[in-house]
Amino acid sequence: MSDLDPAEDDDAPWRALSDVLMRSFAAPRILPPDRALARAGLQQLQVAASSPLGAVALNCSGILLYDGWLRIFGGSPCAEFGLPSIGEVNDFPALLDRTWTPTAGLIVAHDVLGGVFFLNGLRPGAGRPGVPGEVIYFDPPSLNWARMKMSHSEWLAWCVSGDLPHFYGDLLWPRWREDVRALRADQGIAVVPALWSGETAGGFARSVASMTDILTLQAQAAGALGRPLSSSLGCYPGDPVANATLV
Repeated sequence: MSDLDPAEDDDAPWRALSDVLMRSFAAPRILPPDRALARAGLQQLQVAASSPLGAVALNCSGILLYDGWLRIFGGSPCAEFGLPSIGEVNDFPALLDRTWTPTAGLIVAHDVLGGVFFLNGLRPGAGRPGVPGEVIYFDPPSLNWARMKMSHSEWLAWCVSGDLPHFYGDLLWPRWREDVRALRADQGIAVVPALWSGETAGGFARSVASMTDILTLQAQAAGALGRPLSSSLGCYPGDPVANATLV
């Protein structure tokens, strides 16, 4: 067995990670995998199952943290919650292609506002900061990528450290947990005026929107400001209709 094959008989890395998750303050929900699809996703990722990225891909369909505010992608999709797999969100080849690798990097998570956590690959794309193996963040208020100066394993630890709400600061609102808990994972919160507009004096109106619409609007806005993105902010199968308005 090569070191890139799923080592299902060695689940120690996943047991350690899931133990940390369950003891955290992040209210985690670990979505069970479709094992066959997860194995296929891991093979296309071409990482070892013993790595943190491989352990997540092989052993779950995703992880919802902070009542679904943060959605970490797993190796298989979860139709019940509307969460795509890491392969779907990164537009992997439809069939296993061992000549294809995500050399630029991988989207590893989205937040409910359309923020994107991206793991730099060996050759990070143009316009993205950081070094290979570093997690960076696409920030909706600035429409810019920001370095987090964390490896993937360090980022996973940070996600469950309890510090994540401080990261968002005044982007949170009094009922954010209740509002986010009611969403599917292919839905997010659209904010008017847009977070990048700088218009804050009159407050914000929030409504439910598909993640596809939120990500597309951000990419268009970045392009209009002369900051075209070198790749998609993420792909979602289908496009659910949003019909709810939040207070």
